[in-house]
Amino acid sequence: MSFVAANADSDRVFNNADSFAMVFDRTWKRLSDSSDASNSPDERIKAVLEAMADHPFVISSPEMAQQVAIFRIRLLDLS
Repeated sequence: MSFVAANADSDRVFNNADSFAMVFDRTWKRLSDSSDASNSPDERIKAVLEAMADHPFVISSPEMAQQVAIFRIRLLDLS
């Protein structure tokens, strides 16, 4: 499964945390709407990162992508 581009009209993504965050938020929502709500936030983060495996930021900085994902969950109270 491929990630959802931040802008549906453009397939441009960048190797930075901002681009990652925009795509992460959209992918989190899409997967949350279609998955088991009883999954833990860690399981859901793992699923989102797997869906975004071809995003340049995930490829180049997987540990930082994980940290940004955790930060987004807390910042936006997405759990």
